Amino acid sequence: MDYALLLSSFDREHGHHSWPRQRLLHECLRWAIRDGTLAPGTRLVATRTLASELGVARNTVLYAYEQLASEGFVVPDRQGTVVAQLAPTGTGRKTAPVPQAGLSRRARNLRHVSNSASDGAPFVPGVPDLASFPLALWRRLLDRAWRGLDPAQLNYSDPAGEPALRAAIADHLRASRGVVCEAAQVFITDGSQSSLDICARACADEGDVVWIENPGYGGALAAFRGAGLIIEGIDVDGEGMAPTAQDWRTRRPRLIYATPSHQYPVGTVLSLARRMALIDGARAAGALIVEDDYDSEFRHDGPPLAAMQGLAPDAPVLYCGTFSKTMFPGLRIGFLVVPPELAPQLAAMRAQSAAGGRVAEQLALAEFLTSGQFALHLRRIRRLYRQRRDALVAALDRHLGRIADVHGASAGMHLSLRFADAALVDVAIVERARGEGIVVNALSTHAVQGATAWNGLMLGYAQVPAERMEELVKRLAAVIHLAAYESKQKW
Repeated sequence: MDYALLLSSFDREHGHHSWPRQRLLHECLRWAIRDGTLAPGTRLVATRTLASELGVARNTVLYAYEQLASEGFVVPDRQGTVVAQLAPTGTGRKTAPVPQAGLSRRARNLRHVSNSASDGAPFVPGVPDLASFPLALWRRLLDRAWRGLDPAQLNYSDPAGEPALRAAIADHLRASRGVVCEAAQVFITDGSQSSLDICARACADEGDVVWIENPGYGGALAAFRGAGLIIEGIDVDGEGMAPTAQDWRTRRPRLIYATPSHQYPVGTVLSLARRMALIDGARAAGALIVEDDYDSEFRHDGPPLAAMQGLAPDAPVLYCGTFSKTMFPGLRIGFLVVPPELAPQLAAMRAQSAAGGRVAEQLALAEFLTSGQFALHLRRIRRLYRQRRDALVAALDRHLGRIADVHGASAGMHLSLRFADAALVDVAIVERARGEGIVVNALSTHAVQGATAWNGLMLGYAQVPAERMEELVKRLAAVIHLAAYESKQKW
């Protein structure tokens, strides 16, 4: 073994020129042992000999050997120093491959999702008009909440949420959404994704079946896969989620995830007949429906539809809501309403798995709701979003009326554009549109299981001024028409 060459190679590869010689030698020898270059059982050269070979003081070599011995890398004996029996970690010796530590199979199976919501580009779905939020009022409410806190409220708070906010949300939901609940059934969460994680882990066991709309919401897919549930996609048509009698017989669910007020991503509204059938089917199967009411406050054609949760006495529904769309995403406050018989058990679970906090934000939100300012804010942005929806639909009809159909424009903050020509590839059009500064989602990428019959685009309009719709749709239409022309040329 040429120790001088070994030391020179280590120094050159790792670039530790500023280290003292004794540390450099110690690190070099340890690296060689861990790498397998100095194999177990190898007898190290005598300290005097190595010091002479390297041109260093003997104490430098003694320090390195003593450090290696204290760490268990070498073992001194009467005849010198021997490399201990350690399994090499590098490539110096051939070893049988072993599984590497890292992500679980559940995590590795999660779908990659681009975080386009923060791009600020036109038509990004799920982004409210942040400039319309009454920020000055919110600052005053926060300031008042902080000034009203006493030292005890700086401690961990109730993991279920501040009682004042739970009561305010219960009152709001009874009046505006027809939800049948009391404050004790309301649990404050960090948003929709947090609520879905709670539903998946509290109300189903690993290996249970969950139904998800196909195409559907990727966040729900991630939550349920992360909990080890078996995903079954239920196709969506013009009336929403459409399970068949065979689905109920052969794919019996434990949980059913649905977005009945404005299906994500297609935008259809689940008909009343199907809502009642889904409730009856869930009861018969012993399942719970996870109703994600993410943007139901924005109903553009007629009054808001009542939530499924309140359609039937004791409906087996877990009702999820969020303030990310009605206020702003950075607030990170959502809520979960559970059946009364589940509330005590969920409260016990939250007490063990969640630490309450953000008391001032919750108290400010409670005042925002009870003072009537939230309702006033909703009325203003409903009018604004309706104007933007109207401008977008009109522009789409003018420029793409013969090539695509609009779905889901009656509610929410986005609509979908379904291509009439199957030769158009929505994923390719999304990439071309991004080159024009327009960010849209491809409906086909929201397939939960296998393929989906929905081929088209998802367009968010809440953050796009009405006066810009014509110009933006023209640019998008140019991309789509070019793709349609090229697809015909191939034939």
